[in-house]
Amino acid sequence: MSLYSTLRPALFLLPPEKAHRAAICALQRGLVPPARSTHANLKTTVAGLSFENPVGLAPGFDKNAECFEGALNAGCGFVEIGTVTPRAQAGNPTPRVFRLVEHEAIINRLGFNNEGMDAAAARLAKRSGRGIIGGNIGKNKESADAVADYTAAMRALYPHVDYITANISSPNTPGLRALQAADELKALIEALQKLRTALVAEGAPHRPTFVKIAPDCDDAMLEAIAQTALATGLDGLIVGNTTLSREAVVNSPHTQEAGGLSGKPLFALSTEILRKIYRLTGGKIPLIGVGGIASAADAYEKIRAGASLVQLYSALIYQGFGLVSSINDGLSELLARDGFANVSDAVGSAHRIG
Repeated sequence: MSLYSTLRPALFLLPPEKAHRAAICALQRGLVPPARSTHANLKTTVAGLSFENPVGLAPGFDKNAECFEGALNAGCGFVEIGTVTPRAQAGNPTPRVFRLVEHEAIINRLGFNNEGMDAAAARLAKRSGRGIIGGNIGKNKESADAVADYTAAMRALYPHVDYITANISSPNTPGLRALQAADELKALIEALQKLRTALVAEGAPHRPTFVKIAPDCDDAMLEAIAQTALATGLDGLIVGNTTLSREAVVNSPHTQEAGGLSGKPLFALSTEILRKIYRLTGGKIPLIGVGGIASAADAYEKIRAGASLVQLYSALIYQGFGLVSSINDGLSELLARDGFANVSDAVGSAHRIG
């Protein structure tokens, strides 16, 4: 039995956000055990960035760039902080996070609660430089000009992170998912790329820019997203965010709570969307697979479906950060079993079999 499994009953007596605060404090103080080992066959290069392993911490955990060093120490190949908005905002009223323990799932309607771009940038400026850190950015709830918010947040974080992700898929900010429509998406990507060109001209490094999409997109929207990503030369897509669907949790007492569902019930849906996006883009754009990963087998399925990297969050609530090392160990073994010399060789392999 792991230490976390012993502590979890006590943590689950706390409201979810207080337990989350305790987890952040534990990472800050080095109380989470360090990664047990590294694996040569997990080292990979994606969008020009070199990753120690493909297993990352999804945004939403370290919203304000407080504990990314601790997460890297725990074995994460990369950490994506945020979502960060230009101005600090409190988010939606509490309670706004609900554990669906019987499903190992979470429903949240946090609403981009964060301390704002300046606070995040100040903390990121003190980073040690090791590991890959991404900056996930979004718009403030009351902003009329979404593109202006995204470019402002990108400008603030750009000097301190290794890549930028535009989150246009949270269900908890009104109107945000409308940015996934082809014209709006094209305008946003081009604005971010124009800013990047200007920053590079000023002497900054060229940093990849990703977009995070929802798992609730229909086939027409997925095709439009894929075409737009290819046409604009987008560096990558993150697939995907939480879902509004409740089909997999109909018997939970929290089923009717508003917000996005994450955790194990999201795995099948998010993986199917990932497969579709990989086919639609012809494997020409790096994909990061997110949603319901709770084991090495889950991570491997995402990779074989087309993900070059994967991200975790909800499963850590139920299994603790020891899960990161467990997934990396298991992934290394699965790759060796199937004759892949490196994790990059397995990306999209399910599409090449049968």
